[in-house]
Amino acid sequence: MSTTSEYFETLRGRSIAVIGMGVSNTPLIRMLLRAELKVTVCDKSPRERVEEQVSELESLGAKFQLGPDYLAKIHKFDIIFRTPGLSPNTPELKKAVEKGSRLTSEMELFFQLCPCKIIGVTGSDGKTTTTTLISEFLKEAGLNVYLGGNIGKPLLADVDGMTAEDVAVVELSSFQLMTMNQSPNVAVFTNLSPNHLDYHHTMEEYTAAKMNIFLHQKPEDRAVFNYDNDITRSLSKKAPGTVTYFSRQTQLEEQGVCLGPNYPEGKAIWLSNKQGHRLVLPLSGIRIPGVHNIENYMAAIAAVDGIVPDKCVRSVAQRFTGVEHRIELVRELNGVKYYNDSIGTSPTRTMACLDSFDQKLIIIAGGYDKGVPFTQLGMAMVEKVKVLILTGDTAPAIKKAVEEAEGYAESGLKLIETDDLAAAVIAARDTAQEGDVVVLSPACAAFDRFKNFMERGKVFKQLVNEL
Repeated sequence: MSTTSEYFETLRGRSIAVIGMGVSNTPLIRMLLRAELKVTVCDKSPRERVEEQVSELESLGAKFQLGPDYLAKIHKFDIIFRTPGLSPNTPELKKAVEKGSRLTSEMELFFQLCPCKIIGVTGSDGKTTTTTLISEFLKEAGLNVYLGGNIGKPLLADVDGMTAEDVAVVELSSFQLMTMNQSPNVAVFTNLSPNHLDYHHTMEEYTAAKMNIFLHQKPEDRAVFNYDNDITRSLSKKAPGTVTYFSRQTQLEEQGVCLGPNYPEGKAIWLSNKQGHRLVLPLSGIRIPGVHNIENYMAAIAAVDGIVPDKCVRSVAQRFTGVEHRIELVRELNGVKYYNDSIGTSPTRTMACLDSFDQKLIIIAGGYDKGVPFTQLGMAMVEKVKVLILTGDTAPAIKKAVEEAEGYAESGLKLIETDDLAAAVIAARDTAQEGDVVVLSPACAAFDRFKNFMERGKVFKQLVNEL
């Protein structure tokens, strides 16, 4: 199908259900309604909570199934567009597929209709920064770039305006990838560690979902893997496309991106390929802190090799100060620096945050329980944290992991439990002394108290700025 209108013609006369009225599906619903197709929107929210949105879509012709039983009749539809937050293994969806319904999603349709090269990024950590860097590199090189996906903007509505010369850069979550049967032209796999086990239930299912970013590639496509991550290095053997590695810890002699030897300006990121080795970016030219961001740059450089000149990479690095909620400096007050790392939604993210500073920190942590263990986090906290302020559903579990970690008794680490984020910020202020660094890096999702990590980060920044 070359256009959305041609695709929509194939749906004429079919009954269509769209599950969820979130960021990715609302534009899709409007497109389907403008094409005069029969659309029923299924959402678990009661009508009174989404009245304004329902009224607008009803005026365009949508029907609704709302409330707790929103999936009760889902098996009666020919086409079902799934929201990423709803697992395809949900019993009602499995029953619908068994009865002949076709299950798809906004992202799957985008891949089907997109006329230009797609660069996709997934992983447990580093997705958004890597995706953003890739898009900035491409724009610096003069290309017309569409940035979206899990990063917050659905791109389906832009498809008809795209040309073959454009580039789409999409961040892809495991939720989106779970039912994908197409892979991007360039696939970037930043790393893999236990995450979202409340949704996927097993590490095997989580891994299988992530693998869809490269499994359906063609031989001429490119797949970029983290060589330092045992899981992604192992999975790379299954890639049908050309494999490129990036590594912060190993000198890569063949196709790959790694840290080169010392030279007058210090260490740098080098790229190796059949043409030899070349210096791409001095580490001194990277403005955002943390070794994990060096890895994000490596992954992005590997993705655009041959597309973007090295001078464009260096130009972006000179001005790029990071993405909101990712070790974002909020303010300095009385000699104390406050950072917002609300994106720290997993233990590995928070451990990467701890590694980004060369002093012991005051950390605010805790949140929604995704079923991920905190053992390794507890060990890292004992080594790198002076005061740990806990709040949220997982506070007891993190406290237990810290107290059971080797070296806790003699570490001097102070544990404080608070009722909410506001109390945690006050506790941080009262505890901090001049020269200290306070970081919100929860190691957990935000759903116990907030709509998402962005809302949590904005609330934190407001609380800090009100001190």
